[in-house]
Amino acid sequence: MHPRSPFAPFRRHVQSLLAAGFIACAGIASAAAPQAATQVPGYYRLMVGGFEITALYDGAIDLDTNLLKNADEKEVRKLLARMFLEGPAVQTAVNAYLVNTGARLVLVDAGAATVFGPSLGQIGNNLKASGYTPEQVDIVLITHLHGDHVNGLLTADGKPAFPNAEVWSAQADNDYWLSEEVAAAAPEGAKPFFKMAQAAAAPYQAAGKWKTFDTDKEIAPGISAVAAHGHTPGHSGYLVADGADKLLIWGDIVHNHAVQFAKPAVSIEFDVDPEKAVAARRALFARAAKEKLLVGGMHLPFPGVGHVRKERQGYAWVPLEFSPLENK
Repeated sequence: MHPRSPFAPFRRHVQSLLAAGFIACAGIASAAAPQAATQVPGYYRLMVGGFEITALYDGAIDLDTNLLKNADEKEVRKLLARMFLEGPAVQTAVNAYLVNTGARLVLVDAGAATVFGPSLGQIGNNLKASGYTPEQVDIVLITHLHGDHVNGLLTADGKPAFPNAEVWSAQADNDYWLSEEVAAAAPEGAKPFFKMAQAAAAPYQAAGKWKTFDTDKEIAPGISAVAAHGHTPGHSGYLVADGADKLLIWGDIVHNHAVQFAKPAVSIEFDVDPEKAVAARRALFARAAKEKLLVGGMHLPFPGVGHVRKERQGYAWVPLEFSPLENK
């Protein structure tokens, strides 16, 4: 038998303290961490040749599927269900795209600001989060003069949000949306959209920085306008090309990806000329699928970049996978 150690009581005391500490630590470890309750900044980057493209998220708005035209209600519900979506209101993103060519910083569309509610208006914040400032933007290219694409041209106090930029818009859209005569003859429900376009253009026009183009045109080296008229009279996409690499930013060719890829003939109430809008959609779908173009859309799920695949009937949307940035 071993003699009793004079340190035994001390050892038992230390062991009890350690046990108590372990229990306390275990309690801390099992306590729930507070939820962050925030989303990541809304930007995503990719390279097109040597051009850096940054997709910018303005936010999202719910669009009622009842706005879709030439669409069977039962078929629409079926197409939504295939994408795990429920109508009638479907979340619709509002995107913009920033192109850094190395010589110029070009923004395609400016978002909605907060005119359509607090769920939009994040282009400025996400531009800054991505590492740029509005003052650095050299050119803003407008796909068309609807408010969710041009309201972001202004600050909250009505000043140019991009003070050093030229703004380019198709002449046909200018002739329509910026015309006092056309606005006066428009239905009452459409008049606010004319006012938005005119307000957004005004300070840039006053500064001599509002520019127009007639048809397809190279506006900056490697960036050319692509006619896609119909949604509005001058609705245009922009083809970004560096060497063999291309990105077609096509504006509002698609508003509801679950329905319109499968059924390109489905138009939307906002189309000024539905027949031309459908024709433009069919043409760009066919081109994108044949040429395997990378495309970006203002109302495709963020970041809105991917490919178009031809199906036996209609088309399918193939989103770009998240990947590391590779500068070629």
